[in-house]
Amino acid sequence: MVAARANWKGYLKFGEISCPVALYTGASTSERISFHTINRDTGNRVRREFIDPETEEPVERDDQVKGFEIGENRYVEIEPDEIVKAVPESNKTLAVSAFVPCGEIDTVFFDKPYYLVPSGKIADDAFAVIRDALRASKVGALAHAVLFRRYRALMIRAHGRGLVAHTLNFDYEVRSATEAFEGISKLKIQKEMLELAKHIIETKKGEFDPSTFDDRYEAAVAELVKAKLAGKPVKLAKKAKAPKVVDLMEALRASVGRNAPEVQKRKPAKRAA
Repeated sequence: MVAARANWKGYLKFGEISCPVALYTGASTSERISFHTINRDTGNRVRREFIDPETEEPVERDDQVKGFEIGENRYVEIEPDEIVKAVPESNKTLAVSAFVPCGEIDTVFFDKPYYLVPSGKIADDAFAVIRDALRASKVGALAHAVLFRRYRALMIRAHGRGLVAHTLNFDYEVRSATEAFEGISKLKIQKEMLELAKHIIETKKGEFDPSTFDDRYEAAVAELVKAKLAGKPVKLAKKAKAPKVVDLMEALRASVGRNAPEVQKRKPAKRAA
C-alpha cells in the first residue's frame, strides 16, 4: 500500500513536457520486528548518550556538531546550516538526460525503489504519455534531481499504471567486481556437466513471485515473542545439516534423475590455458 503522504513532490521533465509528480517509498523495513534495549534489572528502556572520551561527560544535543576527520584527533567542524548552503538547491525537477534500454544498467547500481505517480488530475494526460512511451520503446529514463538534500541519479521505468524510479549508486560507491572475482579459477567444464546443469535449469524455470518468499527470521522471532508472552517453553530451531560433498558428475546426474555408475573415476575439470 502506498503511503498516505508523498516523500517528495516536483516535476518530471520529459523534453518540453513538465509533469507534476509525487514520489512514494517503494520498499520499507518499518514492518520488520525490532527490539529496544532495556535494563535487565529494572526493565526500563535505556537511552543513548554521547560521551566525551576525555572529560567522560555527556554531550548535550546543542553541543554536538559534525566533524570531518583530517588526521588523528583532528577534525574540520561543519555546522548544519553550512551543509544546507553547500548542497545544490533543489528546483523540484526530475530532469531526464537520456533514455537507455531497461536491461542495460547493471543491477549493482540500483539503490532504493520509489513509486512515481501523477500529482493532481492536470498531470494525468502528460503522465500517461510518458509512461506509455517508455513502455512502448522498452527504455528507461535516466534523470537527475536533488532528493533529500543529495544530488541523485535515477532510473525511471514504466511499471503497471505508474512509474518506478530507482535511485542509482554512484560509480565510486560500487566496488569493483574484478577485484572480488580475481581469485576465481578459470576452468574448462566438461560438455556433459554443462548439459546436465542446463537441464536442471530448464526443469526449474518459473516466474518471479515475491509472495512465495518466507522471511524465516521474522517468523521465528514472532513465534519466540508469542511463546514468551504465553509463558511457554521456547522451541529450539533444528540445526541445519551441512550438505555432503559428493562427486560433481554424480550430483548432476542425480539432480536430473539419472543413476550414476557405481564405480567410475571422474576426471577433474581442466584448467583453461
